[in-house]
Amino acid sequence: MRGVGRVLVIVYAVMALGATGRSFVQIARAFDEAPLAYSLSAASAVVYIVATLALIGSGRPGWYRVAWVAIVFEMVGVLVVGTLSLTHPALFQHQTVWSQYGLGYVLIPLFLPMVGLWWLVTHRPARTAPAVTDGTASSNGSAA
Repeated sequence: MRGVGRVLVIVYAVMALGATGRSFVQIARAFDEAPLAYSLSAASAVVYIVATLALIGSGRPGWYRVAWVAIVFEMVGVLVVGTLSLTHPALFQHQTVWSQYGLGYVLIPLFLPMVGLWWLVTHRPARTAPAVTDGTASSNGSAA
């Protein structure tokens, strides 16, 4: 992983650390004040951790699929929580990572999944050719 991919992984790792720290402090100090908001912060932390690990291993098909799921989940979470935090502020009296589309994180949570999905689309893992298993075919494709 080089260039933009490496920067993407670093940004996801920083977001994972930030969201994990934020959710830990929120839950430890005052979970009973805003259980929904603080649980969403913890969920975003898990998503960022999984996305970071999946992007690191995205050269393999299994991790590539995990990266897709994590980043699409992140995108949906940011859009839903961001919209609800603006239209139903009573639900989010306490901030989450994804509140107001990540305004507390300079809107990085809004744009990061877009960049992540772009990167996944443009960096699909190489597909390997199926192996010949019966050994009866010759190099020109006819039977020996």
